[in-house]
Amino acid sequence: MTERPIHTFIVLAYKESPYLENAILSCLHQEYPSEVIIGTSTDNEHIRSLAAKYGLDVVVNPVKNGGNIGDFDFAWSHGNNKLVTIAHQDDQYDPSFSRRAVEMYREHPDSMIIFTDYYEIRENERVYSNKVLKTKRALLLPMKAAGSTSSSLIRKSALCFGNAICCPAVTFVPENIPFDRIFRQNEFLGEGDWYGWYKLSNVPGRSFTYIPEALMGHRVHEDSHTSREIKDHTRTEQEYRMLKKFWPAPIARGIALLYRGAQDSNTINKKTGE
Repeated sequence: MTERPIHTFIVLAYKESPYLENAILSCLHQEYPSEVIIGTSTDNEHIRSLAAKYGLDVVVNPVKNGGNIGDFDFAWSHGNNKLVTIAHQDDQYDPSFSRRAVEMYREHPDSMIIFTDYYEIRENERVYSNKVLKTKRALLLPMKAAGSTSSSLIRKSALCFGNAICCPAVTFVPENIPFDRIFRQNEFLGEGDWYGWYKLSNVPGRSFTYIPEALMGHRVHEDSHTSREIKDHTRTEQEYRMLKKFWPAPIARGIALLYRGAQDSNTINKKTGE
């Protein structure tokens, strides 16, 4: 009997994304044979037809108004495996992604999350270096040096100036996470993943594990959730509220304003982000 893989991709699908099939294929074409399922709160024929084409199960979130953050919580907690990665429908995963996640879990079984570096996909081209990526990698230098750490100070160093952890690059270890919900927080709908990492950074005795290899691609396009938030200016205020968890209010406001400048590189007409 073939042993069941210990890693599952949950491809989080929303409405009718033209990139969904590419995301599914990247999860299926892994060096480590991960399980792949689709999670959605917007069940439709487009999603069902792709699931049937590739023989995938679909799990449907019964909560229809929880937003992307509610879908994230539903997804990671319904993976039913030792390791679970929430694969966003617009993104793609390099063939070695799940193999490296499994290897690091076996090396650091106390991990709550295992996350990789990433590149951006802009107009179907891979971008490995720009202002945003350089900034996030700088914030992750203490994590890179540690590799895996349960130090709250080092874990928060990746979060105190902004969210350096890319949500679709994260693999969760559910058995080590002492919460049913990580992300759900009405105050931080646009920064729910940042809030989630902050929440986990306060858990004693469990680790964050970082793989400093760009093993997945995060697509930047005008219809993305992040781009929509930047356009309607909701993201800066949410960032400010998050930064106040690390800094006094005047310092947090200053950092949020500086961080706002970096948001301009999330538009598709700026490939380099410089």
